[in-house]
Amino acid sequence: MLHAPLTTLHVVSLILQRFAEQPELRPHLLAGSGIGAADLDNADARITRVQELQVCANALALRADLGLDLGRSLHVSSYGLLGYAALSAATFGDAWRLLLQYPALLGTYFRLDLQVEGELAWICASGYRDAEALEVFNVEMCLASLKLIGDELLRQPLPLEGAEFTYARPDYVSRYAQSFPCPLRFSAQRNAFAFPAALLERRLPLADSVTHGDMVERCRRLNAEFSSRQAWLERVRQLLAAQLAEPPGLENLAQQMHCSPRTLRRHLQELGTSYQGLLDELRFERAKALLSEEQWPVYRIAEVLGFSETASFRHAFQRWSGVPPSRFRA
Repeated sequence: MLHAPLTTLHVVSLILQRFAEQPELRPHLLAGSGIGAADLDNADARITRVQELQVCANALALRADLGLDLGRSLHVSSYGLLGYAALSAATFGDAWRLLLQYPALLGTYFRLDLQVEGELAWICASGYRDAEALEVFNVEMCLASLKLIGDELLRQPLPLEGAEFTYARPDYVSRYAQSFPCPLRFSAQRNAFAFPAALLERRLPLADSVTHGDMVERCRRLNAEFSSRQAWLERVRQLLAAQLAEPPGLENLAQQMHCSPRTLRRHLQELGTSYQGLLDELRFERAKALLSEEQWPVYRIAEVLGFSETASFRHAFQRWSGVPPSRFRA
């Protein structure tokens, strides 16, 4: 699966909406993410997966069934051009095959597959490789959203024959009925839900060959551009990560990328980030990893991350996480 280093603020915004009546919780929800008010007010802002997962972890500590709830808010229209391409597909099966063809545009943390087994079709989510503590949350959000997409493609509830999950039965299992009104099996071999395979041949109510062809071509171009940009950005990140102790600066980094500083700055801006933003992100990730190891004193971490003074590192970490390094370590 292609993991996107950058994503939108959509999930973060949904989480903040869930707790809108408790504004005092906002600092807790954003703690450690490095997301500020300016980001939230910028419709074009992009954040990293690490930032998104941090907000998810903060919110999950307040509400265990949050993944299911968020999944029921991620409509087919939440996926932009890809969602509209699916809605205009000829059949239910065509729509699913299109959706699963572009995991990067779905922004999923999983590898998604459509498996036909006898009279049942299974939508499966596997290959999770991110924060282990958030796996159940992400499975719930992913599959609940995919079930909702099925409903909206058919314009009627998708009849489920069963749902399976690799983890143990949660305490809030009664909440599953809203998304999965079917027999549930936990501690299973896969994360998936099943519906009658015959539905794959059903013609969709909003099928339109002209619109679909146009949307598919746009998705193809967008995916190609997205993949190219992400590969380019990953190269920038790798170069910068290898030089954290002595950051190269924008001009030297541009030379290493064989482009002008102006071009580097423009490309980063188009991706919703900047040289300083990437440097802060990489320093923050490395700092959190080193603070989890007791043998690393704070002054040494500051040196490794290229700070001339420990106080400068402390101030930067407080700005990134909302807490000083010593409190984070504790």
